[in-house]
Amino acid sequence: MSTIASVVEEDGEILTDAVRALLQARTERLRARLEMKAEEATVMVAEFRVGTENFAIPLQDFRAGVPLKLVTPVPLSPPDVIGIVRYQGRVITALSLASLLGIQGWRIDPTVLLIVEPTPGHLVGLDCEQIPKPSTLPLAAIEKARARTRGPILELITPGLVQVGLLDLSALLASRKASGHGN
Repeated sequence: MSTIASVVEEDGEILTDAVRALLQARTERLRARLEMKAEEATVMVAEFRVGTENFAIPLQDFRAGVPLKLVTPVPLSPPDVIGIVRYQGRVITALSLASLLGIQGWRIDPTVLLIVEPTPGHLVGLDCEQIPKPSTLPLAAIEKARARTRGPILELITPGLVQVGLLDLSALLASRKASGHGN
């Protein structure tokens, strides 16, 4: 009689108790990792590209995306102002996001205006190449980036190893006002 017990699986393969224990241990480790990831705190964001770089804004600041063609140009406005747009009965300023970020050019021409509310009651439009996609960023990565970075852009690496600049819109617009372009 053999000292190694075996089990015949559905596909006819024979597994020893040692192999079965190993597979069970792996299953438990994977389950624990998945549960830990499920419990990991995240921040919902709207993610998009500007030129060749990835950026995101907290979803709580995002209000709408409207066609850029609704923007009315304003003659003699500062270079970062692309015009004005009417949104829910209010006239708001539409700004060039690439200009605010100091990026020289777009990968494709912007077609969308993101309506954002960086501070309560203050709406502003930001041009964008495409409609942002909803995503999540780990709160731990955001806190780590905050600890090493000061300014309106937090550079962080996502679990998928993609670099994303999380925009602090109120700080980004404050730096615009500090440069003499307030709205």
